[in-house]
Order: sequence, then C-alpha cells, then structure tokens
Amino acid sequence: MTAPTPGGPGRPRHAPRGGAPRARRRGLAAAGAGLLAASLIAGCGTEEGPTEVNLYLSPEESLPDVVARCNEEADGRYRIVYNQLPRDADGQREQMVRRLAAEDTGLDVLGLDVTWIPEFAEAGWIEEWTGENREEAVRDVLPGPLETAIWDDKVYGAPKNTNIQLMWYDERITPEPPATWSELIETAERLREEGEPYRVLFTGAQYEGLVVFFNSLVASTGGQLLSEDGTEAVVDEGVVEALEILRDLATSGITSPSLSNQQEDEIRLAFQGGGGAFQFNWPFVYASYAQERPDDLEHIRWARYPTVEEGDESRATAGGYNLAVSSYSEHKPEAFEAALCLRSAESQKYQALLSGLPPSIETVYDDETPLDPDRPADPETNPTMADEYPPRETIREALAEAAVRPLTPVYQNLSTVTAKILSPPSAIDPEATADELREELDAALQSQGVLP
Repeated sequence: MTAPTPGGPGRPRHAPRGGAPRARRRGLAAAGAGLLAASLIAGCGTEEGPTEVNLYLSPEESLPDVVARCNEEADGRYRIVYNQLPRDADGQREQMVRRLAAEDTGLDVLGLDVTWIPEFAEAGWIEEWTGENREEAVRDVLPGPLETAIWDDKVYGAPKNTNIQLMWYDERITPEPPATWSELIETAERLREEGEPYRVLFTGAQYEGLVVFFNSLVASTGGQLLSEDGTEAVVDEGVVEALEILRDLATSGITSPSLSNQQEDEIRLAFQGGGGAFQFNWPFVYASYAQERPDDLEHIRWARYPTVEEGDESRATAGGYNLAVSSYSEHKPEAFEAALCLRSAESQKYQALLSGLPPSIETVYDDETPLDPDRPADPETNPTMADEYPPRETIREALAEAAVRPLTPVYQNLSTVTAKILSPPSAIDPEATADELREELDAALQSQGVLP
C-alpha cells in the first residue's frame, strides 16, 4: 500500500527536512555540537557497561545529537541506542508490528506515528504512562498532539514532535488570504481570469495525503466519520458537506491537471515554480523556499485553513510522532526515563532549530533564548525560535484547535479505503460517495488483523 507519510513528521518521503537552509544547518550543527555532544566512550558497550535502551524511530538528522546528550545525562545508568527505521511510514510500522507480535524484547522505546497508538495499545504492545512519568509526558503539550497519545482514556505515548498544515500564498499575488473555502474558489477563479497564477494545490493522489486533507475538511464542517467510541461509521451531513467542498475544488478548473497524482513535494515544487496561488502543505515548505528561492522568501505568507462560513473554527489535521515503551522491554524504568529526555523541551527546541520539527510542547514556541544560551543570539550561527520559525504563532494556534484522524485500532484499513473512495476527487458525488464511505468504513472496522 502507499506509505502514509503525512501521518508522521508531515514530510513527503524525499522532501527537505525543514529548519534552516542546508548550508546554514551545517553551521548550526557545528555550533550545537558543543552544546549537545556527549562522550562516545559511554557508547562503547561491554558486558559490564550500562544497560542498553533500544530506540526505534524514523531517520532524523539531528536526533543523534539529542541521543548523545541524553546518554550523557544518564551518567552511565543506561545508554540509548538509536536504531533507524525505514523512512516510509508503512515500512516503520511493518518492522515494529512483526517484532512486537513475536514479543521481541529487543525493542524498548518506539517512535509511533500519531495514528498508531490505538492499534498498538489495543494489541497490548505498549505500556500505559502512569504516575510522574505520565505527568511529565503530558505537561504543556498542545491539545491536538496530546489527543493522539491517548487511547481509552489512558496515555500510551509521550508526544515527541507534531506538525500541521497551513495555507501558503504569495503576497504579490494575493495580499490577503481568503477566509472561507468558497472565497478561496472565487479568488482562484478571479486570478485565472486576470492571467495570474491561480491554481489551488493540495495532495490529491490516492494515499494518506488525500485522507489528511479530507479529514481537515470534515473537521471544518463539524462532520463525523466514526462514532465517539470508534466502533461504527457515522458519515453524517457534515461529511457530505466536506465532500461537496472537495468536489467543488476539484471541478472548478482551479486545480492542477495532475491533481490526482500530486503529493506534498509535487505541490511544493509547483508552487515554487509559479504554478499556483495557494498550496496546502506542511511547514517544511518555508525551509524549502529559504534554501531554493531565497530571493522570494520575503513575499511568502501563511495562514490557517479556510473555514466553511466566516467566523467558523478553522481546523487542520495534526501529524507527528509519539514515543511509547514496549510491553516486552526488559528495561522499562530506563525506557520511560530515556523517552522523556528524548522529547523534553530542550530536545524539541534543538530539533526544531536544527531539523525543523514543530514542537509538541507549547512553551517551546515562547522560548526566546538562542540555541546556545551562553552565547549572544545570532540568526546565522546561534538562532532563536523567532529566527528559525517565523510561522510559529500560526502553527501553535492551528495546533491548539487541531483535528485528529479517527482514533481506532484499524486506522490503516480506514485510510486505505477512504483514499480509494475519494480518488479522483473530481469524480465525487457527495451523497453517493458518503453512502459508499459509510458502507466501506463499517466493513473496514470489522477487520481484526493488525499486520499489513
């Protein structure tokens, strides 16, 4: 099946990782090395050496620095070993699912896509966070990311990083962003008549990106796909309205002819090349502009998703990763402690500045200290969140009211079914498509399998 990459950090598989432009990131990494580097001697394991805590997570370029600092703070009590999973979400899930199903004790801390907590918790593969560990895991976490870490009123993950899509536009083409979806369509149609870039770019290919976009529309209408307990399909009138918006976007002549093949990086490149007036995408696009089109960066603007009616609540779907502790770990106390260090405010700030990963902890967005607090702030060599995260306030506002994808142990099945039914968006018949969704989602909910 197609890898649901937007569920994770919110980057397509081959997209830039975000944060500073590449040359500057090298400088920042060098500047941060003294801040986060740890003695590698502690990493030379022997039979008498510290307990090894195996971390399994997708590739993140600045994470080894964080691991090194956490190992230094552990002071020999344990040593985190970073095992990189495949880059694509399907590959990550498959590797962990197969090993957990075999009760493999070699997994300790697991980096889980925000849609996986219900599946892994229901299967008994991950431990509940309780007591002081739980308090620390949920402290100051934004509401959207926090919701993804909870299943059956229990906390099963510590939000590590999050993500959310924004509407990106060029002020030279559109000085003010449209407030509603109907206004967006009208603006695009006017720009087309004026001979300006006019296309509305979003992830229309048959994969998780389309499901994420549709889920945001459903949340914006106040619709409901599943019952509150996630056991049956509802697919109410709000879903029908969301289908109408999606169909109107796809049939108004304002999208790309390649809509049904476009994923995140395709729409990023199309927008950068002047092929669109608006794109709905993750914050990594800002870093891409900074790296590839720096002369145009000052004209790029961002806003939250449009609403259905003016004054309604804007909703977009959260992405990101949660850190969980394997039920089969033989080092659970150390695993919980290691996970808390890996996703601490200090760690999240470092990865935000170095790799562009949006923090899940709200207070990090207010942090005004530079990367190295012992040196004067400098946008190039010792930046602050304000330097590296101009859209941070908009991101935080959107995350405070973020939508989450349906929380169910069989989300993978639901996603695959939904993407197929919605593709291509131009073929949507709102009432008939809603009926098909209701029937197929109910069938998917009956699945008992957990393997891909």
